[in-house]
Amino acid sequence: MTNENILGSKPIPELLVKFAVPSVISMLVNSIYNLVDQIFIGWGVGYLGNAATNVAFPFVTLSLAVALMISVGTAANVGLNLGRKHQKEADQTLGNGFTLAVIAGIVILILSELFMVPLLKLFGGTEAVLPLAVDYARIYMLGTPFITIGIMMNDEIRADGNPAYAMKNMLLGAIVNIIFDPIFIFICHWGVKGAALATIMGQCVTMIGALLYLKKMRTLTFYRKNLKLKAAIVRGILALGSSSFITQISMLFMQIVMNQQTIKYGALSKYGTDIPLTVFGIVMKINQIMMSIILGITTGSQPIFSFNYGARQFDRVKKLVKTTLLYCTIVGFTGMLVLQFFPQQIINIFGQEDALYNEFAVMCLKNMTIFIFVMSVQMVASVYFQAVGKPFGALVLALSRQILFMIPCLMILPVFFGIKGVMWSFPVSDICSVILGGFMLAFEIRILNKGMKQ
Repeated sequence: MTNENILGSKPIPELLVKFAVPSVISMLVNSIYNLVDQIFIGWGVGYLGNAATNVAFPFVTLSLAVALMISVGTAANVGLNLGRKHQKEADQTLGNGFTLAVIAGIVILILSELFMVPLLKLFGGTEAVLPLAVDYARIYMLGTPFITIGIMMNDEIRADGNPAYAMKNMLLGAIVNIIFDPIFIFICHWGVKGAALATIMGQCVTMIGALLYLKKMRTLTFYRKNLKLKAAIVRGILALGSSSFITQISMLFMQIVMNQQTIKYGALSKYGTDIPLTVFGIVMKINQIMMSIILGITTGSQPIFSFNYGARQFDRVKKLVKTTLLYCTIVGFTGMLVLQFFPQQIINIFGQEDALYNEFAVMCLKNMTIFIFVMSVQMVASVYFQAVGKPFGALVLALSRQILFMIPCLMILPVFFGIKGVMWSFPVSDICSVILGGFMLAFEIRILNKGMKQ
């Protein structure tokens, strides 16, 4: 049975599990890169080291934003073309996506190295944290081309119908990172520099594994002639990938505002500036682990959405929406319960600190993640709009949580509630963005129902 027949005829629940499980593992592995650094740095350097990685995290977000814009846009266009049986266009999209990933990685690397210090100060680097942040970011950004190429190719491997290979490839990179993190930090005593070096080594391994797959593709063929950029194809990639880019870039702006507000209002609290700066970074990465499972399910659904929508099998598209929502909500609710009942145990993974630190960390972890389970609505809606070729809807959702809701909350709530206002900005913005996503998704279901009757 060909990949096309599987996407268009296999039962939706079975098909979603086939694509989602490897995708979830891949997303978890991607999140683990940064989380592993936090754990080993917490034990080997201390909480100032973790504060430094939080300050440098906007650089990570920037790299991911560009990589996802290219990879998601390429995968969505590939899926739509395969569903419409446009093989030549699908192959051309693959080649153009690869070229864009290479160019983007090199450009980001050069710009970040040129403006490293002033940007880290903008990101919230205090006098105590800035030197460590520079050490971490300067090495980490050397791996940017590995990130953009590796993520782009892994998404195309999933679009090619081989999510298991993409999963194993990401897992291999994570294993390399986990092995060398303690070696570089505890044995070589390289501190945050060692953590950054271990991370880019893992990313390099992932990129190499993805490149080796080029000769094994099932439904796509990689031609050198397709590496030459074509304006129409590039526009299509950027259009469908723009919401992923804007989601990440809006998150970058949110991180900058959050760090600045944390420094301002943390200094007025009993916790000071460095404890909140560290804790918010850790909680966001823990939250990212939970959200990566949901994102893995929605990412796994993307090629199924694209193919069936392109083939005008709207009944299957509608069933996929409902099935994906159900799986994501169950996972999110389970994760929320774990975080609510075991906050101190989870915080202890990142190192042993004093009572004041633990008090703030537990409070933040419980309050910032309380509505994580309802975010599945917004995430499913966003991926749906990308996959079916409706970039405007995906763009609106991409802007909603971070720009329309989160940043205003970060500016307003701390005025009344101090540093706790920064914390409460997360659940408030979660609820608002979910309401918007729910309305938009319900409207799309009505359109699918009309399409099924025609």
